[in-house]
Amino acid sequence: MATYLQGTGRAEVAELAAGVRQHLRADEEVYANPANFYDQLIEIDLNTLEPYVNGPFTPDAAWPISEFASAVKEHGWPEKLEVGLIGSCTNSSYEDITRAASIAKQAADKGLTVQAEYTVTPGSELVRYTVERDGLLDTFAQMGGVVLANACGPCIGQWARHTDDPKRRNSIITSFNRNFAKRNDGNPNTHAFVASPEIVTAFAIAGNLLFNPLTDSLTTKDGQQVKLSEPQGIEMPPRGFAVEDAGYQEPAADGSGIQVMVSPDSDRLEILEPFKAWEGTDLMGLRLLIKAKGKCTTDHISMAGPWLKYRGHLDNISNNMLIGAINAFNEQPNAVKDALTQGTPYSAVPTVARNYKAQGIGSVVVGDENYGEGSSREHAAMEPRHLGVRAVLVKSFARIHETNLKKQGMLGLTFDNKADYDLIEEDDTIDILGLTDFQPGKPLQVRLHHSDGDTDLITVNHTYNAGQIAWFKAGSALNLIRQMETGDAQLSERV
Repeated sequence: MATYLQGTGRAEVAELAAGVRQHLRADEEVYANPANFYDQLIEIDLNTLEPYVNGPFTPDAAWPISEFASAVKEHGWPEKLEVGLIGSCTNSSYEDITRAASIAKQAADKGLTVQAEYTVTPGSELVRYTVERDGLLDTFAQMGGVVLANACGPCIGQWARHTDDPKRRNSIITSFNRNFAKRNDGNPNTHAFVASPEIVTAFAIAGNLLFNPLTDSLTTKDGQQVKLSEPQGIEMPPRGFAVEDAGYQEPAADGSGIQVMVSPDSDRLEILEPFKAWEGTDLMGLRLLIKAKGKCTTDHISMAGPWLKYRGHLDNISNNMLIGAINAFNEQPNAVKDALTQGTPYSAVPTVARNYKAQGIGSVVVGDENYGEGSSREHAAMEPRHLGVRAVLVKSFARIHETNLKKQGMLGLTFDNKADYDLIEEDDTIDILGLTDFQPGKPLQVRLHHSDGDTDLITVNHTYNAGQIAWFKAGSALNLIRQMETGDAQLSERV
């Protein structure tokens, strides 16, 4: 790590870390007798480890490479591989690229070319420039690879997916860390698998998911049977990192005179308006917006792909809010009941949220386990806040999304009794009680008013500390920062 920090212009950080290195590791007695200090010891024989492939549709499903072909056959997943993709923010370091390039060089030397489309997305301009200087991008090109821009790219669906039939079940494999349904290309028929960059590269050369890079042979153009050798990686570039323009522009020393000019007719950019501060009361008469069932990732809450052209326009991108979430009451996505309208029984989630907001009625989103897993996408928290959602009540949260909700001045709550999820009915009106004495570690209560006149009072938990409660009261973390800078007396009194 010290070598890496020094090689990337952060020698002072390495020096500071070295000064406290004894505090960055366990004490000697812990190493000598770990059983005395840990509840559980797990021993792993590194000689028995083998590469894994995860997926499809979730990173939770994991298959050792020796069992993957059998899993493909057993589940009937498409065996032909259409695309292999490496890079993005994940698995795109210099070492990652060199390991994949070592496989690519073997392919080129043996007269092999990729049998599936193959793309490389460098993680930064620093990495891209350095690997190009060292000839690695040429290595990928020699076996038919294509280098994309330094960006999120295919990981969030921003690429030209070449397919002759989007309705055909197909397989792709990536070295990204997300493979939820429709994430990479918006196609529910795409089976997306995840593996290391070198495994992805080997699969792209074979063009078939039944191939085991560790044991199987490949056929060259002249009919010879060849095998791929173990990949080799280089941790640090021998000649150091290099870059001409890293793309970073320092902020102005004095930004007081800077004006941000945005056309009022723009559909891709808008000036953000601060969210309203907390009213100082309990939240009464909220409507249930959606009770999401099962996996509800940040892609379900705020889809990427074509929607990202609106990421600078909060109101427009909010039209994708929760359109991928499954409504527990009808098992359908983007179809929820609007308690204020007559006619068609179900409407799009953003449409219903906008109707409630227009009538001055707040709403609540209810979710299942690990709600908000996936990326750290802040729009997944900003959009509900913008469309009037006051609280998200779930069985459990993905940690980063829970924090993002807090930063936007929303209530991220969990059922004290997870079985209370089943008490939520489609026509419920909801009160959130205890906010006038909102304290760290002190549960709140939620009263459910059912359409038949019955009520349920349930306990809900939260993980807000004092500073995060101040975010909620101010309306958002940004509001609190502004308040502290300007000395807003009215906000200060409420916080």
